[in-house]
Amino acid sequence: MAVRKILRIGDPQLRQKSAEVPVTEIRSSEIKKLIRDMYDSMEAAEGVGLAAPQIGVLKRVVVVGFYRSERYPELKNGIEHRVLINPEIEVLDSPKVGFWEGCLSVPDMRGYVERQRKIRLKFYDEKEEFHDEIIEGFDAVVYQHECDHLDGILYVDRLADPTMFGYNDELDMADRKAGKEPPQVA
Repeated sequence: MAVRKILRIGDPQLRQKSAEVPVTEIRSSEIKKLIRDMYDSMEAAEGVGLAAPQIGVLKRVVVVGFYRSERYPELKNGIEHRVLINPEIEVLDSPKVGFWEGCLSVPDMRGYVERQRKIRLKFYDEKEEFHDEIIEGFDAVVYQHECDHLDGILYVDRLADPTMFGYNDELDMADRKAGKEPPQVA
């Protein structure tokens, strides 16, 4: 197990498309080590999700999960810890929902992004079990954000309005001056 360096925006690897993991390799020692390293790296950085490209591995693997987070105090139960291998997202006909998103690869910044509120998510887990699920709300936003990394897309590419993007400290200060609560970050 190891904490790996998380690549930051500007690194060209973050803009590349990741390769699928052959189903026959899901239980390999290489993939098991990758998953452990991803969880260690995500937790060390206090993240809620991490995609393999963020640590320089161009494979279609995502980990998500947290129990409690200072960033999301309103989420009492967090998000279930899960491994997504070769995830596919189908957008369902639902309204979009907007969140202030942050990213371990774009540290200390956030931006307002609108994403589908409801998705269909298909993936394999680390035990080679196939899942086909309907996901809604905050969880759907997190899965969309992390799966975007697998196609070389960062949340800054999806900003609803480029003026709604900036450093966390500056945005919080502007909100306080305006008498508003700083927004929650997805």
